[in-house]
Amino acid sequence: MDFAFIMLVALVATGVIWAADRLLLATGRTRTAEALARAGESEAAIEKARREPLLVEYARAFFPVILVVFVLRSFLVEPFRIPSGSMMPGLLAGDFILVNKYTYGLRLPVLNKKMVDLNSPGRGDVMVFRFPGDPSINYIKRVIGLPGDKIVYRDKQLTINGQSMPQTPDGDYTYSESGEHLIFARRVREQINGVGHDILLSEGLHTGTLEFTVPEGQYFVMGDNRDRSNDSRYWGTVPEENVVGRAFFIWFSWDMAKGGIAWSRIGNTIN
Repeated sequence: MDFAFIMLVALVATGVIWAADRLLLATGRTRTAEALARAGESEAAIEKARREPLLVEYARAFFPVILVVFVLRSFLVEPFRIPSGSMMPGLLAGDFILVNKYTYGLRLPVLNKKMVDLNSPGRGDVMVFRFPGDPSINYIKRVIGLPGDKIVYRDKQLTINGQSMPQTPDGDYTYSESGEHLIFARRVREQINGVGHDILLSEGLHTGTLEFTVPEGQYFVMGDNRDRSNDSRYWGTVPEENVVGRAFFIWFSWDMAKGGIAWSRIGNTIN
């Protein structure tokens, strides 16, 4: 079940309980306590009559906390965890990131319908979105094609609207997959619209030739670990309504191989 929906239910439930007590029940408790006081009852009895039920006490305590977290996650920033190596070398499995929720426009929580149109995803952005095949799952990939763009991917070279995206070799890259065996790849610096980011290309893995025109209202996305990413080349484009936000910051990282905190990655920005 969607976490935003669970938070919304919790917010409504605690709010209704707290409001109902304030409007309907609190006055009755006060009157009972005053009657006991006039009757000369003990302070303990009076305090017990005035005391909130435990459910109301919890609702009053948790409502503002849930409200603040709900607003922050829905409209400002939301945390996510990177589950796989499809965005290596920039993002590693075990990275915990923050996603800007308002940069692409304000959306209604749960329904994900845009209320205020601010900016649109740009080529090269690292974007979190709801997977079209199962919107309950969040994916993270790099935006390659905007609506109307013609994408060609041939021999591991990316071309957008007839312009080849420059690639500069940056040495070899070795990593462990699931802690079982080593993967050898080439690290390459790629430029999209003049902004650079690192990608990985694996020898011996051929993805064939792709030619694709991005439909209106859709985005073409790819993982930076180009030969080991499940992305638009295989399941299609991302509808605008599935966009969640732009990833911008690593706030925590757990080294999956060593089983410890990767201190050097904490605080890194995402390009």
